[in-house]
Amino acid sequence: MTQAAQMPETTHIPMTFRPRGGKTVIVLPDGSRGVFRREATIDNTMIKVIARGFRWQRLLYDGTYATIEDLAAAEKINPSYVSRILRLAYLSPKVVQAILDGSHPAWLTMKDLLRPLPSDWAEQERLLLRA
Repeated sequence: MTQAAQMPETTHIPMTFRPRGGKTVIVLPDGSRGVFRREATIDNTMIKVIARGFRWQRLLYDGTYATIEDLAAAEKINPSYVSRILRLAYLSPKVVQAILDGSHPAWLTMKDLLRPLPSDWAEQERLLLRA
């Protein structure tokens, strides 16, 4: 037997591993999840932060708190963080639904949601739901 015959074959598949809601998923180069069958991948962390944004927006709207600073003081967190989370109450309904049902792109993370986003829903969908 020759030495070439003894070498195992190696296949290289480009992919990354990303944490999602306490789990690690494989993200393929095209941005899709590396699964054999399509399953909804619910990211509870993103869902919780979106829900918090909607709750805080409601507390400000109904007058429970007059300002972001009052809300931040009551929650014992930084007003800057409250402002970033509040923006999530104004996400496109399509983006929110995709996150709730787990059909959002595998690469989408909470960090992506917390960056400044356009107020136009179509533009948000283009940025956050592109495959």
